[in-house]
Amino acid sequence: MAGKAGNSEPETTDSLRAFGAVVKAFRGRATLTQEGLARRVGFSAGTVASIEQGRRLPPPEFIERAERVLDAFGVLRAMATQLARQPGLAAWFRQWARLEEQAISLYTYECRLVPGLLQTEAYARELFEHRIPLLTDKETETQVTARLDRQKLLRDRPNTAFSFIVDEHVFLRRTGGADVCREVLDYVLESTRLRNVELQVMPLARGVHAGMDGPLQLLETPSNRWYAYCEGQRSGQLIPDLKTISTLQMRYAKLRSQALTPEDSASLLTQMRGAL
Repeated sequence: MAGKAGNSEPETTDSLRAFGAVVKAFRGRATLTQEGLARRVGFSAGTVASIEQGRRLPPPEFIERAERVLDAFGVLRAMATQLARQPGLAAWFRQWARLEEQAISLYTYECRLVPGLLQTEAYARELFEHRIPLLTDKETETQVTARLDRQKLLRDRPNTAFSFIVDEHVFLRRTGGADVCREVLDYVLESTRLRNVELQVMPLARGVHAGMDGPLQLLETPSNRWYAYCEGQRSGQLIPDLKTISTLQMRYAKLRSQALTPEDSASLLTQMRGAL
């Protein structure tokens, strides 16, 4: 994903090469061929070869299975947190971005800003241009390009179910001014007309709700494995733990019941658009 969201072969980086070399070393210690390791972890020999050569970001399932099969002392899990692949995406977000590309369901609750998949270029640029510490012009362009590339998921994956729940005050903040807000509201409303995209607004009148602990994301892979992701200041956490995911799924289900219906949400956003 070195630039384009749909590219399955990333640009090789030092961290990917290092991870691949360690996998190869542990495989040799276990006296396994690439084909033998592939059979034990449930991936193709070609995938194992690509990972060992540093040409492919290892899926989370591969990391966990290889860790167990190779008895790697936690080394593979630790190294996986340092893998770098796509310019313009924060290091802690890259594994999640990889999973997004394959997801069959993607749920997002956001209380800080318009979710990245629903941002316009002007809105995203406004955020990046005011980031602290300040970015260079080149860094800003890289960040904006990466964010817009991710948005192709909504239209490139029509069979993926996208659910968004966004706090009402996010749209009332008028980030970037009236023109930027009008454009973002238009884009959000246009996106919700896609059959696979649903958006609900959490109204201000709902004083307490299930998302008070902050933003959260959930996704389901084609193998029906669920992952969660939570992000804070300069950090993010990919959560594979099933017990934690179950708790977050319950919270998201409650958020859906507490938010406005998709139809009422669209009506509210239309009213906001008309008031600008």
